[in-house]
Amino acid sequence: MFKAVLSDVDILKNTIPIIAEIIDEGVFRVDQNGISLLSPDRAMVAVVNIKILSTAFDEYNATGEDYMGLNLANFSAVLKRLGTGDKLVMELTEGNNKLKLIIKGNGVRTFEIPILDIKTEKPPIDKLNFTGKMEVEANLIEQGISDAEIIGDSVFFEADGETFRMYARGDVSSAQMEVRKSDKGVLELKAEGSIKSQYPIEYLKKMIKAGKISQQMTLEFGTDYPVRMGFKSVDKMEISFVLAPRVES
Repeated sequence: MFKAVLSDVDILKNTIPIIAEIIDEGVFRVDQNGISLLSPDRAMVAVVNIKILSTAFDEYNATGEDYMGLNLANFSAVLKRLGTGDKLVMELTEGNNKLKLIIKGNGVRTFEIPILDIKTEKPPIDKLNFTGKMEVEANLIEQGISDAEIIGDSVFFEADGETFRMYARGDVSSAQMEVRKSDKGVLELKAEGSIKSQYPIEYLKKMIKAGKISQQMTLEFGTDYPVRMGFKSVDKMEISFVLAPRVES
């Protein structure tokens, strides 16, 4: 049995559509702690990890453990119908073959989307060992990504214990953003030596949109190593993305 009532609907409106740009289907786990999803994209380039805590909901009732395989485009389309002041009720129908979404506002609107049989393997992201980490205002990273996109389709991250750089280079053009450990907006910056890696902007542009849920973010990476971007809303939710590096031969 699963039923949840949510007044702060931006929690879902600001996250599920972002996830839907990266993965088309996913299996949500529902238990007494909340709702979670851990899934790679089809290209096995990126991994989405989201946890919505039970404390984020006005009412939350989950008996045992259930799994909901959902088409993210369908789920996102319903959530976009939520308006200011609306309340969302989510519940599994009898037989657990559909997720019922009830929007209560000026009237009551009801949607049902099917539960899909999706087979997924858990990505081993818990084994990642990053050699660099920073906690920074999300808008700084967003600016760096937007600057790099003017030049090319990938961006380099580079850091040591004092400085972090994002830069892109073309045949005749370049763009660079640099922040120091002491700069405003940088809460933490540490690295084991000098580290450097390159990542595709196409994915970073989608992931940084999660800055809507938190002004601060964590950024972890290493040399020719995946990057993890994490965003957290205290007592409500956390979301992180892992992205494989682009390694040039």
